[in-house]
Amino acid sequence: MSPHVLVLTAFPDLDIATRLAQEIVQARLAACVNILPPAQSVYMWQGKQCMDSECIVFMKTTESGYQKLQSFIQGRHPYELPEIIATPITQGLENYLDWVAKSVST
Repeated sequence: MSPHVLVLTAFPDLDIATRLAQEIVQARLAACVNILPPAQSVYMWQGKQCMDSECIVFMKTTESGYQKLQSFIQGRHPYELPEIIATPITQGLENYLDWVAKSVST
């Protein structure tokens, strides 16, 4: 497993995404959080097709810090079933990845 991970989630609006991103960085659960502009999400939920505007959020953290980040998001996310996906970062600028590791409290 890579020592660094990229975590993805989606929030219903920019205010929630910004507030939680600031809390995540302040708590040192991720080194950096990127909030993308609203995107249209099309999905099935409870037997119905839905389409909503959401802010997609990328967080850079460490594998050892992932569970704390997941718990934090899950505990504060407004959705009943939030999207929380983590993927290993297999390559990257070494100095940047060192900074990620130093920025995250595990």
